[in-house]
Amino acid sequence: MTTEDKEEAAERKALNRRAFLAAAAGVAGIAGMAPEAFARNFAPGAEPVRYPDPDIIALDSRFGAKLGNTPIRRHHLGTLWAEGPAWNGVGRYLIWSDIPNDEQLRWTEEDGKVSRQFRYPAGNSNGNTFDYQGRQISCQHGPRRVVRYEYDGTVTVIADSFEGKEFNAPNDAVVHPEDGSIWFTDPGYGGLMNYEGNRLNTGSVQPIQKEAVYRVDAQSGAITKVTDAPFKPNGLCFSHDYSILYVADTGVSHYPAAESQIWAFDVDGATLKNPRRFASMTWEGKTGFADGIRCDESGNVWSSAGWVGDGYDGVHVFAPDGERIGQIRLPEICSNVCFGGTKRNQLFMTASQSLYSVFVETKGAHIT
Repeated sequence: MTTEDKEEAAERKALNRRAFLAAAAGVAGIAGMAPEAFARNFAPGAEPVRYPDPDIIALDSRFGAKLGNTPIRRHHLGTLWAEGPAWNGVGRYLIWSDIPNDEQLRWTEEDGKVSRQFRYPAGNSNGNTFDYQGRQISCQHGPRRVVRYEYDGTVTVIADSFEGKEFNAPNDAVVHPEDGSIWFTDPGYGGLMNYEGNRLNTGSVQPIQKEAVYRVDAQSGAITKVTDAPFKPNGLCFSHDYSILYVADTGVSHYPAAESQIWAFDVDGATLKNPRRFASMTWEGKTGFADGIRCDESGNVWSSAGWVGDGYDGVHVFAPDGERIGQIRLPEICSNVCFGGTKRNQLFMTASQSLYSVFVETKGAHIT
């Protein structure tokens, strides 16, 4: 092929691409979506992203965690509903749940490999975490309980009822480092469907008792209800200094009076005070859900976001005053997030059928 032929072929290719993009823009216009909001291709063999990654967005000058020379990466594709990422610092691996497939998966840092059925069956587990002795804690939708996996391989039931009533279906948990107490939410989604647990058919969206947040005392095992203000408390995390407990409320899924928001409560020993809205999930006229949340070393809250579509779904980052300062766009609904990696500067994101991660210039405030 002559130089002229090569130039002519290149021009035809460029024209064809421009025609395709123009046509795509027209379709997007009909759908009311800007062309740049199309879902990104993470398939094997896809073109590499040009730095800086366009789907890591600073909305405010306070978002200093964005790195200019790192991409969002997909580590796994194939789950039905990915949830509950938790980082094990000793083993240098991340575990997460595939609730409908009733298994937990594991990603290992040294080789980037994913193994299925790390735990199987897993009780349709949702949220996971590790305590400060390195033991894994899981919230199980199926048997509607919180469990701990011991060093000898046995399973200890931490909580399965409160004041004589079973839980609706525990969802997510965190551990306080000072006293070892376990705090968990009970919104009940696993008790409302067979897909993620066992449908109870009680005729109520609760479905057994009022949705609430609970605390388990590490010494006595006593369970106390610390708040039932959120309609359906979902993800939760402590602030970087443990003075605040943040709780994501997804009650708009079943309650018309609910608001899609993240609550903040002042932590006073074993109790919570001063309930208030920390952040709204309504943004640019669209309302989605905050699900799993984590705090970084500067007090910013990183929240999964979803159920709106391209341009919204992914991760929203909030400053300590509740203002939205950053965004990570994903081509799927994001369910949960977790800081991990050797330096805890890698944000892992469970998103529907996939596991993603991105390096950030901050660290997770807590061990997982």
